[in-house]
Amino acid sequence: MANVRVAVRVRPLSKRETKEGGKIIVEVDDKVAKVRNVKVSSRPESFGDTREKVVAFGFDYCYWSVNPEDPHYASQEVVFQDLGTEVLSGAAKGYNICLFAYGQTGSGKTYTMLGTPVSISTDFLEIYNERVRDLLKRSNQNKSYGLRVREHPELGPYVQGLSQHVVTNYQQVLRLLEEGIANRITAATHVHEASSRSHAIFTIHYTQAVLQNNLPSETASKINLVDLAGSERADPSYCKDRITEGANINKSLVTLGIVISALAQNSQVFSSCQSLSSAASSGGDSGVPSTTSGTSSGGGPVRRQSYIPYRDSVLTWLLKESLGGNSRTIMVATVSPAHTSYSETMSTLRYASSAKNIINKPQVNEDANVKLIRELREEIDRLKAMLLSFELRNFSSLNDELDESLKELILQNDLKVGVLRGPS
Repeated sequence: MANVRVAVRVRPLSKRETKEGGKIIVEVDDKVAKVRNVKVSSRPESFGDTREKVVAFGFDYCYWSVNPEDPHYASQEVVFQDLGTEVLSGAAKGYNICLFAYGQTGSGKTYTMLGTPVSISTDFLEIYNERVRDLLKRSNQNKSYGLRVREHPELGPYVQGLSQHVVTNYQQVLRLLEEGIANRITAATHVHEASSRSHAIFTIHYTQAVLQNNLPSETASKINLVDLAGSERADPSYCKDRITEGANINKSLVTLGIVISALAQNSQVFSSCQSLSSAASSGGDSGVPSTTSGTSSGGGPVRRQSYIPYRDSVLTWLLKESLGGNSRTIMVATVSPAHTSYSETMSTLRYASSAKNIINKPQVNEDANVKLIRELREEIDRLKAMLLSFELRNFSSLNDELDESLKELILQNDLKVGVLRGPS
């Protein structure tokens, strides 16, 4: 079990924001991001006004990237040392990793995502208007949105027919990344001149050939770098295509928000049930009456798990394993410090605050036979230690039957290991 780790990064004021006299309303204090409500702060105290002047959010990391002259300035190198190395070390151990950036248009998502990945094969896809396109496959632009999302019973959702490209060094990875970014759909919006109008997922497949228990095996991990499209209100003066784009972007981001909220709620329910079960097993019946129609085996109330609507959008379906599944996941929430972006900044931070409650179930993607052999050998060692303990204590004949049972278990496990390894 592992919680989704969440980082927040505050970018500098843009030229447009500076020209418009933008006031900085966001500050970072260690792992806490604080947002000041200018409208409330500028008014005198009034009876019955419950609105907060400053709202604080706690995260795993908070990066202040507003002013390079500031002693607390967080450069791209600092962000990579914290998050990028965590991504690579996790993949090297055989875990699936997902790093995704969320935030309003122009808040620095794509810039933050460009790190230094290491891999052997990659793919790059785009989700535009709920349709999937391969960004690394040359095809007719009008016929390129034909890829379908499927779901493997063990490996989870995948895109059928998505091209994979073998790479041997970082320069090749960077070249493919740049090619995909150039092919990505962009369009001018009233917020950002070169806004990405699609979600993009760049996947690095990292496979390691290793020798374990004198057997060749593979550890296959996956790194998903997810750059989400920004969300902003549609301008009525924009053409129909822009309004349609905005509707589909908002649909997928709203669905993502619902998925994150439901997963966070389920994780909290799971933690509560675990605590109740632990308390019941250690202290017995607490005498507290149940508040629901049923009770758990530990005496606590039964709470239903919320349905997770992964398939309500292509984006959430493809992120199924990254949110609540077999993955170590890091979310980077990027925000503008300007007072004109107050609503969008608050929305992003609420999103991120909810995501940090999600509990994933990451596991090493290793060869099943090698894993079973390792577990059997660990069991053999444990049984042998027990047998030696009995012999050293010189137990009476009453334990002869147990002694023979242990020897039989050791023999059976040795035979299983021999079968799994095959002929030598």
